[in-house]
Amino acid sequence: MMGPAKGPPHRVVHEGRYARLEPIAVTHAHDLFAAAGSERYTYLLSYPARDEAEMISRLADEAAKDDPLAFVVIDKTTGRAEGRQSFMRITPEHGVIEIGGILWGDRIARTRVATEAQYLFTRHVFDDLGYRRYEWKCNALNMPSRRAAERFGFAFEGIFRQHMIIKGQNRDTAWFAMLDGDWPRIRAGYERWLDPENFEVEGTQRTKLSFD
Repeated sequence: MMGPAKGPPHRVVHEGRYARLEPIAVTHAHDLFAAAGSERYTYLLSYPARDEAEMISRLADEAAKDDPLAFVVIDKTTGRAEGRQSFMRITPEHGVIEIGGILWGDRIARTRVATEAQYLFTRHVFDDLGYRRYEWKCNALNMPSRRAAERFGFAFEGIFRQHMIIKGQNRDTAWFAMLDGDWPRIRAGYERWLDPENFEVEGTQRTKLSFD
């Protein structure tokens, strides 16, 4: 018989080889303001902060919320917060949770830091908390996000038409998900790809991320 997940995620640090995820706090405002170019807000629900003071105010509000539960992505090479991501729509009774609010700055986007940040979330969702379903949703026009979802092992499930009104515009939402039954195969693919032996000295990958 199916059961619920163990509970919601908590404010704990998730430590990886290349990335560290820390619960979001006002102390991250300087780094996040520097990392987040305005073009990265095109498909987000919010607009970019006008200045660091506004970023501090936003982070104070976010740090007080349990859903979404926001984390920053620290590049362990530099120690800087270079991005952020959140657990959201957290429904332990049905074993369903979503990753959202993703904003990875230019210095970590499409690198092993961002990939490991996604892996750390996924591992926590399935291995630690026992969720059954892990979702990724994005604006259907956001092709980079859709490609990223599929690269990370999420299966495309369809388009929810006229799902939301965002910034005065219609948003059709592309829906992706990963199931607990998929995870052992996908986890093995992540771990092969993240192995230091898969990278040249300068960080170039030797083989692509795959889940075959």
